[in-house]
Formats: sequence, structure tokens, C-alpha cells
Amino acid sequence: MRHLTVTIDRFPIAGKFTIARGSRTEAVVVTATIAEDGTTGHGECVPYARYGETVEGVAAAIEAMRPQIEAGMTREALQAAMPAGAARNAVDCALWDLDAKRSGIRAHLTAGVNRWLPATTAYTISLDTPEAMAEAAAKAADRPILKVKFGAPGGDLERIAAVRKAVPDATLIADANEGWTEDNLAAHFAACADAGFALVEQPLPAKNDGYLGKISRPVPICADESVHDRASLDRLVGLYDAVNIKLDKTGGLTEALALADAAEARGFSIMIGCMVGTSLAMAPAMVLAPRARFVDLDGPLLLALDREPGLRFDGSIIYPPEPALWG
Repeated sequence: MRHLTVTIDRFPIAGKFTIARGSRTEAVVVTATIAEDGTTGHGECVPYARYGETVEGVAAAIEAMRPQIEAGMTREALQAAMPAGAARNAVDCALWDLDAKRSGIRAHLTAGVNRWLPATTAYTISLDTPEAMAEAAAKAADRPILKVKFGAPGGDLERIAAVRKAVPDATLIADANEGWTEDNLAAHFAACADAGFALVEQPLPAKNDGYLGKISRPVPICADESVHDRASLDRLVGLYDAVNIKLDKTGGLTEALALADAAEARGFSIMIGCMVGTSLAMAPAMVLAPRARFVDLDGPLLLALDREPGLRFDGSIIYPPEPALWG
């Protein structure tokens, strides 16, 4: 007999996390726990207002699935029963974890990953003044990959230059979070190219990103808010070079794996990303790390308090989860 538990959990962020859409001081997550015959599986999601989600709404959506989940719903049946999004992610990852613990076969093996090796994650520099961002980057200069938040009205050209000057040797990813416009896009692309950025993530609002097909792109461009699951992929061909796969967008690991296959078949490179969550949210995303050009799973590094047990980090090196955490 299965039993579902749904909780809302809060974890303080170390300092403040700021992007183009606003700031946060805590990560509020929804956790799904599925227990069956003495074995327990866990999954975490981070509801995101950008996609019309609320913490309470996501928790209620999971609760609404209680009869089917407790009756033995499979991961395959779940895909048709719930839409892509945070709610399905928590349930899907809990079922992956439950299946791994019941079978004794680690989740990465079930997903077709034979060697689950450590990966190097990007580390996020929050949006701030050019001076403050340069200072934050300099403090993180020992981290090989920095993902830098842009997208505030005015000042991004100065921010781009200031961060690169502070960390001349780091690999840099620019993330505008839909904050640039058709009018300033060319200038920002040129500045990123001059500063040697390796990637620019979601420069324009998803509804306006068709303009990317009309402009020279001197830096590879990655879709984030424009890509959710396989249904959103075909439109992006010719506009983007890479896609950022996040389990909270795909609705779990099951669809994320299928999206990775479809993206690679269309010539996209892959970035594995996250919302600001705990190690429990990052752990299933680690299954995709061996396929990714960039891994951006630094959520726990941004928290003042993580789950126990959590993922093991050695600087920016992130190790696959132990079974006690997930999978």
C-alpha cells in the first residue's frame, strides 16, 4: 500500500538572490514523499511564478493526484495524467527514487547512464551594480565557470566588462532572464563576444525571441524560458544553439531525458539547469550531467541551509548523490 505525503519546506538563501525579475531571500519548495512497503521515495520541486505557479497551487495539484498515486501510478502513466511543470516534477522524481530503492538498481543505470561521474557546476553571480558584481565575481575567482545575471534596465554593458575584468580566466555564461530588448540586443551580444563569454542565455522574452533569427549571433545562444518540454522544441531551431533543461519545466526526469534525446537529434547542445532549491532537487538532474555542455546545479551552494544528507561539493565539483539522498 502506498502513501503520499506533500509538504512545503523553506530554506534560507545565503544573502540575497537577484535576477532581472526580482530578489529572494529563501527557497520555498514542495516535497513529495511516496512510501510503499517500508521503502520511501522523495522528490522536490520549486514552483515558479514566471510560469503561473504558486507554492500552494503546486501542492494542491499533487494532492489532487493522491488517489492515482496511492493506487500505484507508474511514471509512464503520470506523464499523461499531469502537465509538464513543477508539480509533476516532484511526483516523477519521487517515483524514480522509490523505484530505485525498491529494485536496488540506481536511477542513473535505469536511465542508461553507466558511469555517473562528478561534474563541474557553474556558480551564479546575482544581478547588482557593476562594482558589486565584480566584487562577487572576484570572491568566486577560484570557481572555473560563473553564470552571471543581467537584464536590469541600463548598465549591463558596464556589468559585462566589470565582471570579465574581475575574473579574466573564468568561463562566463551571461543570463539575461528575458531582460534585453531588440533595441539593445546587438550591443549586448557584441559586449559579450568582446569579453569572451561562452554562452548567452535567454536574452529576449520568450514571446519575442523570433528576432533571434534576424540578427547576427556572435556568441552561442541558449534557450531557457523558451523551452519547457519536447512540444516547445521545434520552434527553437534556427533561433538558439543550446537548450537549458530544468526538471521543474519538463515535469520531471522522465520528460527531461526524452527532451535531451530530441534536442540532441536537432543539433542543440544541452545545459542542465535548476531553480534555487536543495540537493534533493539537484540530485535527479545530475543524471543528465554526462550529456551536458554546461551543468548549472549550484542551488545548494546558494543556500544558508541545505537538506541532510545533501550532495557533496568540492568547490564547484558536484558529486552524484548517495542513495540516502536520492536514486
